[in-house]
Amino acid sequence: MFTGLVAELGRVETLRREQDSYRLTIRAEKIPPQLVIGESVCCNGACLTVTGSDSSRFTVDVMPETVRRTTIGLLRQGDPVNLERTLRVGDGLDGHIVQGHVDGVGTILRMVPEGIAKVTTISAPADLLQLMVTKGSIAIDGISLTLTDVGETHFSVSLIPLTVQFTTLGIKKPGDKVNLETDILGKYIRKMLTNQGGGLTMQSLLENGFA
Repeated sequence: MFTGLVAELGRVETLRREQDSYRLTIRAEKIPPQLVIGESVCCNGACLTVTGSDSSRFTVDVMPETVRRTTIGLLRQGDPVNLERTLRVGDGLDGHIVQGHVDGVGTILRMVPEGIAKVTTISAPADLLQLMVTKGSIAIDGISLTLTDVGETHFSVSLIPLTVQFTTLGIKKPGDKVNLETDILGKYIRKMLTNQGGGLTMQSLLENGFA
């Protein structure tokens, strides 16, 4: 589990294709020395398992399901990657609960300055938009952000200067693809409502532990 607060911006050293999978090596300064083999690390929003590491780089294997659902396969040597280690007991939850399970890919439509912020609008699949609400949370390339607007074909977020400076969104432009993970709470609520035939009663809330 992660919080969506990027700890470091790494760089792709190699991305080697192996049939329908990839072996990805990322160079970074802070995170590699802390990693152990078998540990999870969030790379652009995708939870991947460390298969090797030293003082300046680490390697992860990217399985076909991850290739299909994320932008990992589009990475090239030198590309920046948002990195975050797993949440430890006692750590602060300053972002929101991020699983590192990417739901799908969005496309940046526009990035418009507004005061100190940069309002970014992204197109997304309809099934993901149904799980988004204004002022709710969304993870974009593993970055915890607040939704400022949700439409029928797109959504918007407002980026503060710190996000622009220290994450991949600072160099993204219209037309670029990004990994999206919707709030886990919305997924469970939709599943519960679907099982209830769309109805929500006090009895169903009690049975599912919400009251």
